[in-house]
Amino acid sequence: MRKPRWWAELSLIGVVYAAYTGGRLLVRGDETTAVEHGLAILRLEEGLGIDAEHPLNRLFTDVPALGIPADFAYASLHYLVTPAILVWLFRRRPAHYRAARTWLMASTLLGLVGFTLLPTCPPRLLDPVHGFTDTMAHFSAYGWWGGEASAPRGLGGMTNQYAAMPSLHVGWALWCGVMLWRHGRTPAAKALGVAYPLVTTLVVMGTANHYLLDAVAGAAVMGAGLLLAPYLLRAVDRPGRNGPGRDPAEAPPVVSGGCETSTGERIPGQRSVPTAADHPTAAR
Repeated sequence: MRKPRWWAELSLIGVVYAAYTGGRLLVRGDETTAVEHGLAILRLEEGLGIDAEHPLNRLFTDVPALGIPADFAYASLHYLVTPAILVWLFRRRPAHYRAARTWLMASTLLGLVGFTLLPTCPPRLLDPVHGFTDTMAHFSAYGWWGGEASAPRGLGGMTNQYAAMPSLHVGWALWCGVMLWRHGRTPAAKALGVAYPLVTTLVVMGTANHYLLDAVAGAAVMGAGLLLAPYLLRAVDRPGRNGPGRDPAEAPPVVSGGCETSTGERIPGQRSVPTAADHPTAAR
């Protein structure tokens, strides 16, 4: 299979990410609806006894040695580790790159559908009576962010704070973990592949940016993207199309503008290879 061209991949990823980011801003839900959805998720978790974000958020708020690094992790790793894994796959595992990239993009666009259909207020933006502290606002003096998610101070208007369901922080981290586990060749890489999505899940809940069910939905979106990716690849590589992922060597050999020659027929100007029958003396 032909190796993808770096400039084409960079352009494709840039277009998809720009569409995703622009889509998040365009599909902002109204605050009342988002709060209702957030409270519905919280009540469901409390009814099931799985509201793990409450104790984690209290722990991260009371222990700055946990809360501050968690805020830095939430604000940065999402945007650093995922591109780094993509570059690593492109350079070191090119045979697996296209499938991995397609899986990530399909899942990301499915996440945008989730933000559109279910705008959700994260725990940190609920009324304080519900028991959550926005650790990023609480520890904002230590970082570049303000009181509006992970956006730099003054740029809070450029993010959709109600795009909490599903959690693509968890979804992308799960993708990174699978890539490290499947394609990493050292025990350290595989261990990081297990640890990174688990730590990310704890971070998004401890900082009160997501509910547990947001994280579950993020994993589900990645699962749906994994199922969808092969169909997208087959659509690109469908028979009769010599697309970017199709190996030119797989195309049937043709000559003379698509007209195949018959057995023994020569192309004009073709030189024949001498055989033993043409030189009887050489065969004796």
